[in-house]
Amino acid sequence: MNLKRTAVAAAVLSAVVLSGCSSTTGSEGSDAAACTPADGKVELSFTSWIPGIEDAVDVWNKANPDIQVAVQTGPNGNSGTYQNFFNQLKAGNAPDLGQIEYDALPNFRVQNGLMDLGACEDVMASKDKFVDWTWGQVSLGESDSVYAIPQDSGPMAMFYRADLFEQNGIAIPTTWEEYKEAAKKVRATGSYITNFSQGDINQFAGFVWQAGGSWFENDGTDWTVDLTDDASKKVADYWQELIDEDLVSTVPAWTTEWDNAYNTGAAWSWNSAVWGANSIASGAPDTAGKWSVAQAPQWEAGDKAAGNWGGSSTAVFTGSEHPYEAAKFALWLNTSEEALTMLNESANIYPATKDGLNLPILKEGVEFYGNQPIYDVFADASAEVAKDFAWGPTMTQTYNDVSDGFKSAVSGDGTLFDALKKGQSATVDALKAQSIPVKE
Repeated sequence: MNLKRTAVAAAVLSAVVLSGCSSTTGSEGSDAAACTPADGKVELSFTSWIPGIEDAVDVWNKANPDIQVAVQTGPNGNSGTYQNFFNQLKAGNAPDLGQIEYDALPNFRVQNGLMDLGACEDVMASKDKFVDWTWGQVSLGESDSVYAIPQDSGPMAMFYRADLFEQNGIAIPTTWEEYKEAAKKVRATGSYITNFSQGDINQFAGFVWQAGGSWFENDGTDWTVDLTDDASKKVADYWQELIDEDLVSTVPAWTTEWDNAYNTGAAWSWNSAVWGANSIASGAPDTAGKWSVAQAPQWEAGDKAAGNWGGSSTAVFTGSEHPYEAAKFALWLNTSEEALTMLNESANIYPATKDGLNLPILKEGVEFYGNQPIYDVFADASAEVAKDFAWGPTMTQTYNDVSDGFKSAVSGDGTLFDALKKGQSATVDALKAQSIPVKE
């Protein structure tokens, strides 16, 4: 689940030693926790920020008297919960389970804060239940390991004002080239086709993901950082052209000004994740019934590639004495139709399981979007997200550095690609500062 991000300093934590269970070291150098049932009743602690998560936990507790879960809710990860997790790990009193976004998992992994659930047979047997690329997000490239259970995802598509495109005779763009041509026509009306966000670097990463790029790679020992690959340059140059030609607005996202642009028709589209459906509905209430959703524009006509923006997992922390029971609960929470339906109703959680994409609640038409069954579009997009995009262990720092560069570029100081180059250099320096092996 990925809502409005709050920038905080990246946590730095010395390695935490696995405790409370035996372990074996696999070929990848990971610690696979023993995963056997406990004798007697087990009590687990779980921290999340999902609205309504308590109700789902209550359902579990009533059905599982021998495995009771106490849930605590707090702010989203980058607004304080991640820092709390790191502090708790250092003090040896972390909860058994915690919600962690995909892009934050590598940070916890390099600090040895996550249990490897690869020894849990039920976990490994569940792999095929999840959308393929989401499993890659939690296995972190290690074939016999898994560090969390996928919870939700953020496949991207294009939200657009169907009424305005139709009234002005502008075809719905299906390629990024067509999107730019449409942007010129929209600009001629006095509006903008979209807003380029200076701060949502994870949205930009989603664009790179769709274009076939990947910013990080780990060979089991060393990290490779590449924010300037061909895909990243293509995406950066494209949006730079739109900015230079005044074809997109650049107001700060998640502000009243940003909401008003969509509410008044000053902005006509938003290439965003599935959770963006709720963001538009809440920020632009006067436009109800006027929006539609289509597949994201493609770099080549006929392609079906999609990016992803956001998504969370349920992880078992180092030090938990009950990885078997914790994993069992995490699997139920993220695969049970009952739990997934409840979480979608309470927080618009978009499931990471293949069956979850076909929940009855997700097949219904959405009134705000002219009764279009918009989640069918996102289900198709989810199937087209590449499996091999990887995050690095210092993403908060990377986001902050690139965002600073994007803000400068929008003001005319440098370019978006310059920002990526500076962000790459700063990321390499940050990895070295934390004694994390990095290739240059």
